Amino acid sequence: MPDLRIDETDDRLLIRAGDTVLAEYVHRPTHPTFESPRPYFSPIRTLGGETVSLYRPHDHVWHKGIAWSLPVVGDENFWGGPTYVRGEGYVQLPNNGEQRHVSFETRETTETTVTTETTVTNGTNVTTDVAAPAPGAIRIDERLDWVTQAGETIFDERRTLAASVIAEDAWLLGFATRMRNATDRPIPIGSPTTRGRENAGYGGLFWRGPRSFTGGLVLAPGVAGGDELRGSRAPWMGFTGRHDETDAASTVVMVDDPANLQHPPQWFARSEDFACLCPAPFFSEEHVVEPGATMALRYAVVIADGAADPDRAARLAEAAQARLADLLGES
Repeated sequence: MPDLRIDETDDRLLIRAGDTVLAEYVHRPTHPTFESPRPYFSPIRTLGGETVSLYRPHDHVWHKGIAWSLPVVGDENFWGGPTYVRGEGYVQLPNNGEQRHVSFETRETTETTVTTETTVTNGTNVTTDVAAPAPGAIRIDERLDWVTQAGETIFDERRTLAASVIAEDAWLLGFATRMRNATDRPIPIGSPTTRGRENAGYGGLFWRGPRSFTGGLVLAPGVAGGDELRGSRAPWMGFTGRHDETDAASTVVMVDDPANLQHPPQWFARSEDFACLCPAPFFSEEHVVEPGATMALRYAVVIADGAADPDRAARLAEAAQARLADLLGES
């Protein structure tokens, strides 16, 4: 399996496996305030080179690959676009906040290593090659400030990004966040559903798939379907779709950590209009972060070549959860 490495430019980090750029993490975006500028992953590719993300689609220009996006943070919008207002619908307000990159504190690449371990068995020395627990892994620690459109910093965040190859046809993107309330007041985090829009509980780690994935299969434990799975609870969900031009298939599986809020979460998933997945811890219930308190969440995202059914997706989710502990530590 290939080792991963990190390359850096002025505004982004590139996660590479050999000659393939698996993901670009843009940490200094230049989007207009209307789009709630924030770091994002796009493009995102499989080990085979297929692109499984969509950047700034015309229907929702604030969607960008995979991004940590929250539409209801008190009265602020860190998702982009208009805000859902009870009794009025979507209204464009002067509340589009920004997640500002402050610094990277750690950028580590662990090369594949093999150590030699000698044991005595029946009086004979036995030498065994033991692989590192997370071969070819990378880990990045980042500091960010959440700044409202009016200029107030309401959260300071410590974010960890990690990546590792977990199979010959799949790699893992790990995401962890610790958000500390930097104000002297409680901040409720919710969704359009907590503000009155039925079954629209999006908010959290959000993936937008390529156009050709529209009409693809949403996967969950023991089931494959479509939009009818939106709002259901599951420890993981996946999406499998096909690519234009190559006619190849790819699969994305998102895994919620057992220690997260509302685990197993309700999921915001779509297939009919466009492909998306989002484990949404604030889908139908607000979570209040008290002054000085920290909210911690973490996720695994598997990017795999080939189509999947619920059984394959479950195996990928299990492998991802096991590797996430190696990359980020026990939750």
